[in-house]
Amino acid sequence: MTGIKGKVIALTGASSGIGEVTATYLAGRGARLVLGARREDRLNAVVDRITAQGGSAVGVVVDVAHREDLKRLTDTGVDRFGRLDVLVSNAGTMAVSPFDELRQDDWDAMVATHITGLLNGIGAALPIFRRQRSGQFVNVASTAAYVVTSPLAVYAATKTAVKVLTEGLRQESGPDLRVTLVSPGFTDTEGVGKGGSPEAAAALLQQRAEIAMPPSAVASAIGYAIEQPDGVDISEIVVRPTVQA
Repeated sequence: MTGIKGKVIALTGASSGIGEVTATYLAGRGARLVLGARREDRLNAVVDRITAQGGSAVGVVVDVAHREDLKRLTDTGVDRFGRLDVLVSNAGTMAVSPFDELRQDDWDAMVATHITGLLNGIGAALPIFRRQRSGQFVNVASTAAYVVTSPLAVYAATKTAVKVLTEGLRQESGPDLRVTLVSPGFTDTEGVGKGGSPEAAAALLQQRAEIAMPPSAVASAIGYAIEQPDGVDISEIVVRPTVQA
């Protein structure tokens, strides 16, 4: 299936930021969406806005750290629409801090969201894609997977893992599946610095105000990868503000 119209797309982290804007972008191009997020009220608001504008979307409360939640998300696509064409693994957390602060709960959260969450998505969607003999994974990493800066080391490590896992999955995907890595640079979202140490958060918020690109830039990159014809795999996209080093 070429293009976006009619494709059944599951998307995590859909209640705000890149996920919310991507959901709106894809809905406007005719995708049938299964949207996952932890915050039910925010998720319902996104679904209601899309459907009010004539789009097709259903919400599923999802914590990507839980396998059963990802399975429920992907199964909803099959149950509601008869198939699943794309899984966009976008859920993320950026609770960054220097190592000396020993904010190990934050480290655990980034590992659980970015690494375990990605693997849970693969575990849920891959059997469906194999049965269909078609499907696409779109995994959202970060430019932090390419350049490590303090105090983002743990965040960068988890996003590097996303990059590595995506490439390994691509190599094993065979001729029927597509696997895409999208790595955004500094993006203007509410999650920047959220939950991190005050000093780190303040620095990131200042940087966001100075150089961040709109999340619509990432949404269009995701859409570009999805809309390619069958047999064409956009393996990797890096999109960043022009002023970002």
